[in-house]
Amino acid sequence: MQIVHDSQARRFVAELATGTAILAYVPAGEGLLELYSTYVPMSGRGKGVAGQLVEAALEYARGEGLRVIPTCWYVGHWIDQHPEHQDLVGA
Repeated sequence: MQIVHDSQARRFVAELATGTAILAYVPAGEGLLELYSTYVPMSGRGKGVAGQLVEAALEYARGEGLRVIPTCWYVGHWIDQHPEHQDLVGA
């Protein structure tokens, strides 16, 4: 599965056979990204797609020296399950 960062639309996108999965974000101040929504089409759920979107967003944030605010419940849950990424969580 390929994940594309669409910086103009402020989202990470994975094209699935049954639709488009996305993780959307907005700038939230100096050096911060708010990760506010994750969506995976019903038939793509339970296959790790959302987790891969979160990983792509966190990899981007780390590479850019940004911190994240996980207001999407799934992103927050995923980070809780992967404490090696806790250092990216901002204010």
